[in-house]
Amino acid sequence: MGMAGKCSEMVIPIGRGDNDTMFPPAPFNLTTFSRDCTSLYGVPPRPHWVTTYYGGHDIELILRRFASNIIFSNGLRDPYSSGGVLKNISQTVLAINTVNGSHCLDILLVTSTDPDWLVMQRKAEVEIIESWIAQYYVDLHAMKK
Repeated sequence: MGMAGKCSEMVIPIGRGDNDTMFPPAPFNLTTFSRDCTSLYGVPPRPHWVTTYYGGHDIELILRRFASNIIFSNGLRDPYSSGGVLKNISQTVLAINTVNGSHCLDILLVTSTDPDWLVMQRKAEVEIIESWIAQYYVDLHAMKK
């Protein structure tokens, strides 16, 4: 999603505090963000559009009722992880958290230098998905009887 999409579709309020990184502080400021969106793209941001359009004011309730077979893989070094699903919601909506992980690290190609924790995380994810597929075939076979 480009900047125009972040202005019109999904406002993601990410900033940096005083001692978060080696970079100078840059806290998120909705007023500045709104001015920039309007100036650059002619689009004022709609910070509540996603929840207004799709619902999701209580993401745990939504996932519990309508979701299955999802793994939320969270590398806790990823700044986006704070807005992620960090705990299991049900037996088939699962959170796998890794302290050292970062954004999408577990879905990158395997390398010989991958740390053990990453190898184990990928293995756990594959085992979970294989169990879901196996259960699907058990259920399918039972329906055909």
